[in-house]
Amino acid sequence: MREIFEGMPWWVKWIAVPVIALVVFGGLIVSVLGIVIHLLFKVLLFVALVGGLIYVVRKFMTGSSSRSDW
Repeated sequence: MREIFEGMPWWVKWIAVPVIALVVFGGLIVSVLGIVIHLLFKVLLFVALVGGLIYVVRKFMTGSSSRSDW
């Protein structure tokens, strides 16, 4: 691979090739990032809902046990 870029100017290696790669694979990169962000959002939502459920159940259980003591 180095032999291919050996005689090329610096801007071909550091500007032109990455820009071409972004143009060709840009849609794929955006799709993968979108899927990862969507998955992270779903995981955070799941954790928040389970945490909220645990909080409500514990709050209810401590409230009902104190009422049964009366």
